[in-house]
Amino acid sequence: NVKDGVFRIPAKLSYEEATFIEPLACTVRGQRAAGGAKGRSVLILGSGIAGLLHIRLAQARDAAKIWATDIQTARLAAAKSSGADDSWDARDDIPSKLRSANSNRLADLVITCTGAPAAIEQAFRCVEPGGTILFFAPSDPTAKVAIPFNDLWRNEVTMTSTYGGAPRDIRESIELLERGAVSDRDLITHSRPLSRAGEGFALVADGRASMKVVLTPHA
Repeated sequence: NVKDGVFRIPAKLSYEEATFIEPLACTVRGQRAAGGAKGRSVLILGSGIAGLLHIRLAQARDAAKIWATDIQTARLAAAKSSGADDSWDARDDIPSKLRSANSNRLADLVITCTGAPAAIEQAFRCVEPGGTILFFAPSDPTAKVAIPFNDLWRNEVTMTSTYGGAPRDIRESIELLERGAVSDRDLITHSRPLSRAGEGFALVADGRASMKVVLTPHA
């Protein structure tokens, strides 16, 4: 772990900015496993912190188009300010919105950043034939999702999932943040010292008022 899993934080990055290294590394690994975003239309389902990082990385990787969904107005606004071409209420008819915005095509790459079964099922209806679905978020262990197997088989849809980031992803994440290819400072909504960690976790659990809460070793 010391040899391969410990990395020096560049002087250019603040402590707060460095807290994004690990989540961005997970995002880097996910998009790489899904074949990358360059030149592809990308749909992000769920615009929490993971979804916003996926939007920003897809933009840095020259995605052709990026759209995002959520059920919270603040997160939909954050998705657009993060680089999404548009953001939609997840309860709307997302496949129809995609076709309208994408020359009657669905998305080449769909990334689920929520474990809600409804969102996972929605991903199956939003992916273009020959496209890819990346399952990036866990669901409830007891959740069941119906898979339209014949449609996925006939349309040659690739489905994959990733968890965590390897050392190569950590290094790439540091480089992206250090040169500003992916910005992160504006995503921090709250900062709390470790002595108030309980308050920080409560903010995250609530989800409505916070995007990312940073716990700092200093007051």
